[in-house]
Amino acid sequence: MKNILKQLPVVMIAIAIMAASINMFLAPHNIAAGGVSGIGVLLEWAVGIDRAVVVMVLNIGMLVLAFFFLGRPVFIKSLIGSLLLPVGLALMPEMMLVQDRMLSVIFGSILFAIAVAILYRRESSSGGTTIPPLIMKKYAGVNTAVGLLVTDMVVVVFNIFVFGMESFLFAVLSLIITSVVMTYIETGMNRKKAVVITSRSATEDIRRDIFGEGGHNIKTLGTEEGDRALVVLLDDKDYPSLLKLVDERDKSALVVAYNVAEAHGIGGERSPLDNEERKGNI
Repeated sequence: MKNILKQLPVVMIAIAIMAASINMFLAPHNIAAGGVSGIGVLLEWAVGIDRAVVVMVLNIGMLVLAFFFLGRPVFIKSLIGSLLLPVGLALMPEMMLVQDRMLSVIFGSILFAIAVAILYRRESSSGGTTIPPLIMKKYAGVNTAVGLLVTDMVVVVFNIFVFGMESFLFAVLSLIITSVVMTYIETGMNRKKAVVITSRSATEDIRRDIFGEGGHNIKTLGTEEGDRALVVLLDDKDYPSLLKLVDERDKSALVVAYNVAEAHGIGGERSPLDNEERKGNI
C-alpha cells in the first residue's frame, strides 16, 4: 500500500493526460478510438448517457476480470486508475482545442499512448479495455500494444454506425498512432548505436583512443586465433567521429554498426566519446 501511494501522483498525471486526450482532442471531433472511453463517447452521442458514467460502469466489470486473472496487486493498482478515469473525464473541460481534425487525432493519440504506457510501466491501468491486453500478455505473451490494438478495434468498428465512415477511418488512424507510440516507448527511449570494431593490427590503439586505459575487449567469432573485437556503445551523433578515429588507425578495420533500443548497466548512460579530451584527439 505504501508503494501504491508513492506511485499515486504519477498515476494521477497519466489519468489527467488521458482525460485531456479524450475530452480535448478526440471526442470533440466525434472519434471513438477504442477503450471504454470510446464506448462512452459512442453511447453519449447515441443515447445521451454521460461518458463518465459509462466508463465507471464498464470499469467495474473489467476490475472483476483483473482480480481473477491478474491478481490482487494489479487489481489494486487498476482499481485506482479505474476510479480516477471517470473522475478525470468528468472534471476535464470538454473543448475542441484543435480545429483541424487530423492534427487533433495525431496529438490526441500520442497523448493517449503516453498515458497508457506510463500506467503499463507501473503494472497499472486506467481499467476498461486496458485490462484484456495485460491478461493476454500474462497468459499468451502478446505485446501490450498489439493486445490493445486488437481489443480496441472492436470498439472502433462501431464508429461506422454512429458517426460514419470518416470517423471510423480517423479512429483506425488513432489506434495505429497509439500502437506505434506505445511500442516505441516500451522498447526503450534511451536509444544508442552499438558498434563492433575488428582490426588485425590496431585493436589496442583504437581501444586506447576510445576508452583510455579502461574498456574491455571480447573474442570474435570466425576470425583467426588472437583477433579481437571492440564493442562500443555511443550516441548517433558520435558515430562519424568514431569512424574517423578508426580510419586513422586502420583503414582496413571492419566496422559493424546497429541500433539498439535501450541500454542498461555500466556505461549504458554515457558515450565513451563524451570525454572532451578524447574528442579533441579525434
